[in-house]
Formats: sequence, C-alpha cells, structure tokens
Amino acid sequence: MKKKYFGTDGIRGEVGIAPITPDFMLKLGWATGRVFAEEGHGFVLIGKDTRISGYMFESALEAGLSAAGVDTRLLGPMPTPGIAYLTRTLRAKAGIVISASHNSYYDNGIKFFSVDGCKLSSALEHKIEKYIDSPMTTVESSKLGKAKHQTDAAGRYIEFCKSTVATSIDFKSLRIVVDCAHGATYHIAPHVFSEVGAEVVTIGAEPNGLNINEECGATKPELLAEKVIEFRADLGIALDGDGDRLIMVDHKGEIVGGDELLYIIAKSKQKTGKLKGHVVGTSMSNLGMEHALKKIGIKLLRSNVGDRYVMEMLLNNQAILGGEGSGHIICLDKTTTGDGIVAALQVLEEIQKSGKSLHELKSGMDKYPQLLLNVRINKKVNLDKIESINKAVATVEKQLADKGRVLLRASGTEPLIRVMVEGENEADVVRYANFLVDEVKKAI
Repeated sequence: MKKKYFGTDGIRGEVGIAPITPDFMLKLGWATGRVFAEEGHGFVLIGKDTRISGYMFESALEAGLSAAGVDTRLLGPMPTPGIAYLTRTLRAKAGIVISASHNSYYDNGIKFFSVDGCKLSSALEHKIEKYIDSPMTTVESSKLGKAKHQTDAAGRYIEFCKSTVATSIDFKSLRIVVDCAHGATYHIAPHVFSEVGAEVVTIGAEPNGLNINEECGATKPELLAEKVIEFRADLGIALDGDGDRLIMVDHKGEIVGGDELLYIIAKSKQKTGKLKGHVVGTSMSNLGMEHALKKIGIKLLRSNVGDRYVMEMLLNNQAILGGEGSGHIICLDKTTTGDGIVAALQVLEEIQKSGKSLHELKSGMDKYPQLLLNVRINKKVNLDKIESINKAVATVEKQLADKGRVLLRASGTEPLIRVMVEGENEADVVRYANFLVDEVKKAI
C-alpha cells in the first residue's frame, strides 16, 4: 500500500510547506509516541543536523511525544549514523533524525531508526501515518513524557567510530583535510581522525544554521580538492550535512567518488577474507566498478536507488558491503547504516596496510564517463507512460548498445527527474544526456 507521507528516506521537503511545518511535526511526534507506547515503556532519541529549522522541529516533536506519554532524550547536533548507533546501544524505542541530509538549509526532514539501529519497516511507517490522520489526544498529566539531554552523545559516537579500525594501525604519517559541510559532523569527525593519529586540517566546521552543504562537503568536493593541494595533504575527506555520505580526494586533487571507494573497500575485505557475499550497488552504480569487481571475482548486485533498497538487498543476500556513487557506503560488519566517517576509516586502514596512496588504490577501477542531469518538475509523473520519452530512451540505448547505459527516474527526495547516461565516449554521453533532458522537458 502506498504511503501518504513517508518517501524512500523518511519525510522531506521545504520548511514551511506541508508537511514540513511545526504543526505537522507536533502531530508526527504524537503519532510516533502512540505507536511506540503500545510496545511498552521506553524512550525515544531526537537528534538533528545544524540547519536553523532543527530547533523548531525538535521542540515540536518533543512536545508531541510528551503528549503521547513518551520520554525523550535530546542529542543535539549529531550525524545520522551516530543517532542510529546510539538508538541501538542505548536501547531506545526509536531514534528520530531531523535532517535533510545533503539538501540546502531551507529544506528539512525526518528519518527514523528502530531499536536495532535500522530504518523503520514499512509496516511501522503505515501505522504512524494512520495516527497522523487521527485526532490528537493527550495523556493525563501524571503520565506526560519527560525530556532530558544526553550529554555524552558525541563522545560515545567518537569512541565507536575509532573502534572500527585496529588500534595497532598507525595513522601518524597521514595529513588529512576534513570537510564537515558545516553539518552535523563538525564536532565529531575532526576528533575521530585526529584521535586515531592523523594530522587533521578541518574546513566546513563553522555552522551558522544557514550554511550547511553550501559550496562544500560531499556534494561540492571542489573546495576540498583545492585545500588538499594547498596544504600538501595526503588526501581529503568530504562528508555531507548529516554525515552519512563520503567523497574523498587524493593527493593530486582528484575526486574519488562512492563507486571507487566501494571498490577499494571491497578489494581490501576480499584480501583479508572478510568479504561475505556479493557487493551491492544500485542501478546508478558505474559500469566501471562492475567490471573492476568482476575482474577480481566479486559479483555486483544492483538495487533500486536509495540506501533503504541497498540495505534490503544486503540483508536478503546475507552480504555485508554496499553503497551508492553519491557516497552512501554501508559496512554491515561495522555498523547498521551508511556512515561516512566509518567508511573513510576503512579506506584509511587499507592505505596504511597496503602502503599505497589513495590515488594508487583507485587506479584499479576505470570509471566510465557518466553524466547525471536533473529536470525540475512541479507535479508527479509516471515516466513509463510517456511514449515520447520511452522512444527517446530506446533510441539512445540502441546507439550505446552494450557499451553504455541509460537511466531515467524520479527522485525519491526532491521534485526532480534524474537523467543518467553512461558510456565509453564522454562526448557521446554529454550529447545523449542533453538530448534526453530536452525530450523530458518537452513532454513534461
């Protein structure tokens, strides 16, 4: 059954436009509280990134949960994977993340984690939606939920991240530039990397509520590339606003994307006998990664786009490693969700163990030219039913044959149609992608 409010990654949109409004968040907090109150006594964690609207929505959610008789623990600014970790280790009923991830400050959203640190099931999301559309009530005063701050949240998560690499490995020889995107990792990531021994230069760690992801971080790694060259660093690490994406930069200033990082981690785990099952990518994963993995005897499985679907395929295939080109990398042998800091540590560990630079490690994979263009829309469309678009796609696919791919899909988090073309020749890729964008604009 189709969900009314939840998308592929929680509930997201522009602040002040339904459903991203204070009154909806109050009702959402209450609905969530009612669902988890039915499962017995316990508390719910609330964490957020650094965008200014987080304060408003934190208060509204806490009030709604209190009205339902559920206690809350406020984490303050925390990376999404940190909230997943704390939900699991503190045995909370659920974890609520107030974040729009890589989006700009004027967007916000809500994501949930269950007691095991994984995304909520569709069944629970449907149950919450049912309560959202029901009249709101308040428990009697003696049963109202209480709120308190979890003051050691950052320290707990920092220690966890450090524990995902062997203490015997010395990172003292590495100089790293870390870009926190003025987001939720600003007070976490620099400590993690410096405490494992690296020399750290920090950028993007001065959040003001409005500058999250602004020309920095995993979605804009060009600034990081400049700083890596400027500081003569060994590499750079770019995280996004909520810390679940990772993009890196090698010592030459070349950007190393999620597909290349996934390849490096997969090869490292295979070498040490720790890789279980296949590697999971998505329909957007680069053909070059698929071919590079195949050369070393690793099969790539492709899920739909979205870390929820990567996770489902990992679990269904008893695999431990998956991710997306955008930098969502899930290491299930380390944690329960995509984690930019943890993934970066796995790459650093391989650099130190192999004695190779990041530039050398990525050279095992030849990335196919790939272009992703977005077409903004103001209404939902079913691409499968638009004949002119399907005809255009078929034309391009015929030209590419088995040496490229075309993918058109509606974004699950933004009002966009994403047009992706991949092939051996970059000029052809650009030409075909622009042709398809024009056809989508004509049809829509």
